[in-house]
Amino acid sequence: MLYYRNMKQLSDDDILHMIGEEPVHDNAAVKRAVRSELQLSKRIPTPDEPIPEHVVLDLHMKTIEQAWTDIMSVAKSGARSANIITGASGVLHTLFPQWARESILTPYIIEFYAINNGSFFVRFHHKK
Repeated sequence: MLYYRNMKQLSDDDILHMIGEEPVHDNAAVKRAVRSELQLSKRIPTPDEPIPEHVVLDLHMKTIEQAWTDIMSVAKSGARSANIITGASGVLHTLFPQWARESILTPYIIEFYAINNGSFFVRFHHKK
């Protein structure tokens, strides 16, 4: 039996050899079945995505609930700053400053200010 230190180094041929079959190139179903059986997704951690420095979040055509979820997601992501585009009119343009001052979003925000009549610049606390 072969010993593998790093499961990421297994080729498709290695996997097929481990289950005792001849390599069948281009047989995607067999490869998926073997990977599923070996549960490689659980053994090989996926690398963390890099934290963006700056995010542009466009809230046009979003409901209040979707906008809230998206804003909280950016705040919790570790991004240092964001341009949040609410649009010049509408309920989100009025709600965002209220959320930034008086909600569970407030502790994430260092400062925010209007860039123009339809968007805000926000600086977030750095996630450690």
